[in-house]
Amino acid sequence: MSDSIKHECGIAFIRLLKPLSYYQEKYGTSLYGLNKLYLLMEKQHNRGQDGAGIATIKLNVKPGNRYISRYRSMEKNAVQDIFTYVMKKFAAVEKEDPKLLQDAQWLKDNVSFTGEVLLGHLRYGTHGKNSIEACHPFLRQNNWMSRNLVVAGNFNMTNVDELLQQLYDLGQHPKEQADTVTVLEKIGHFLDNENQELFDAFKKEGYDNIEISQKIADNLDVKKILKRSAKTWDGGYTMSGIFGHGDAFVMRDPAGIRPAFYYQDDEVLVAASERPAIQTAFNVKIGQVKEIKPGHALIIKKDGTITEEMFRQPLEKKACSFERIYFSRGSDASIYQERKKLGKLLTPTILNHVNHDLEKTVFTYIPNTAEVSFYGLMEGLHAYNRNRQKEALLNNDHLTEEELDRILNLAPRVEKLAIKDAKLRTFITQDADRGDMVSHVYDTTYGLIRRDIDTLVAIDDSIVRGTTLKQSILRIFDRLGPVKIIIVSSAPQIRYPDCYGIDMSRMGEFVAFEAAITMLRERGMGHVIEEVYAKCKAQADVPKEEVINHVKEIYAPFTDEEISSKIAEIITPKEIGAKVEVIYQTLDNLHEACPEHLGDWYFSGDYPTPGGNKVVNRAFMNWVEGKNARAYM
Repeated sequence: MSDSIKHECGIAFIRLLKPLSYYQEKYGTSLYGLNKLYLLMEKQHNRGQDGAGIATIKLNVKPGNRYISRYRSMEKNAVQDIFTYVMKKFAAVEKEDPKLLQDAQWLKDNVSFTGEVLLGHLRYGTHGKNSIEACHPFLRQNNWMSRNLVVAGNFNMTNVDELLQQLYDLGQHPKEQADTVTVLEKIGHFLDNENQELFDAFKKEGYDNIEISQKIADNLDVKKILKRSAKTWDGGYTMSGIFGHGDAFVMRDPAGIRPAFYYQDDEVLVAASERPAIQTAFNVKIGQVKEIKPGHALIIKKDGTITEEMFRQPLEKKACSFERIYFSRGSDASIYQERKKLGKLLTPTILNHVNHDLEKTVFTYIPNTAEVSFYGLMEGLHAYNRNRQKEALLNNDHLTEEELDRILNLAPRVEKLAIKDAKLRTFITQDADRGDMVSHVYDTTYGLIRRDIDTLVAIDDSIVRGTTLKQSILRIFDRLGPVKIIIVSSAPQIRYPDCYGIDMSRMGEFVAFEAAITMLRERGMGHVIEEVYAKCKAQADVPKEEVINHVKEIYAPFTDEEISSKIAEIITPKEIGAKVEVIYQTLDNLHEACPEHLGDWYFSGDYPTPGGNKVVNRAFMNWVEGKNARAYM
């Protein structure tokens, strides 16, 4: 993606199912879990660079001994910083007495982070300050072991106001208005309730307090806690939590918006946001990694019993298609094929735009995530070219050697023209100078375009704002002298804000929205803007279940092609000589390429939860009122 947006978060969860001594004997280290957690997090570093954190819990620790360890970092290389900090502890042990590093029980008794339950998180901040307090895992502490709670997740809730009010009604006073706090306190409240209910029941049966503590740990109903906690959540989430005594869970939202995968054998249960991370870290095949079902949670009891339980009725599955287009790493086998198909399906439209003239067209891509869709486009172009060669050969019985060579040499012209340089530091403070610096984020390869003859086609995976295209890429390409530059997006037009974990929340940031608004005003239809605002305003206090997405009416008067043409005008710098066109993927093609990931609300406006409609209307009202604010907390 040429436009940089913050997005997503990543989780990594490990439950060792054997004693630490088992891993020492089999793998030669008691740090097996920590080593695997590091791998899981490093293989998902694309999901978060604003910070990271880990937490571990030791099982069956005697009273008076520390059993929860947590460390978070906001350093540039946060994952490495965390594990450097942790591993220094073991380096100190080795320096003192190397034999102790082989003693699993001694390490568990004396060194932090040697737990059997491990949780890691990578953070991309979608709102709030980038502070250490905003980094997961979050910790809710209590002197009762089974009331302690550690939580980390990839999520955004659309109804934070509603959830906060519920906490107020319970008599709580959260320290911050954020979904991370409300989620933690919501689970914590029902964890406390479950503890108290069990305590009262066992007390009536005559058990003493020490016996009751063990009884609670054995009988805690994790499904019940999750069911009560998530009853009113509206959002997309994959969330993992650990209770102090050792029970744990990994839960996924009812619409399956956020991704969640897991692998289990007799040694370990592991869960993560991306399947390839698990495959690589544990060297397992794709078929061995399963997906957590929407509305379900993996529940891991202290005794190692593992079940997948439904905590909320699943909705129609609307897994995020942007995961497939851009966010998840392309090393996933199915994502790789889907991205290729997105490119291949664009072939007919692109050929029409270049009048099927491959001799005068050069194809390239915007690095780096558009590379795979570019391969798919090349497959489509080569298939077209083979058919063209076949027809030429079959329809001409008297070819000269020169004509035969010309036909056989027909091929799409493929070049690497866009090169992303290392990020430039904008030391200069003046806006004009900074803009010039930004224009050099990309460079190009000279001498491959025939000036005033060739058309240049460049595929990107998506276009959000179009800022980088206007400030850098189009200017750089224009230096090569093409008669036309065609920018192709393998994703459809981004028209609506996301509210489930991607930092695309302000209407004014979408070039498709800017194009529609511009055309409404140019065609004397400005009243549509006022009417949509009035409709959104009228629904401001309506229950989210009754809200309609009125922002769709902004786009309704125009075809996709009209909006694409206006986008091309908007992103074209005034001083360049080439004609600029923009081609977008269609929704039908998106669904054909990604049939299992039908979540397309940022393209279609069809939100998978009721809170989404409330967010999009609020985002539009913010834009009209000149408020540069997110439409959700």
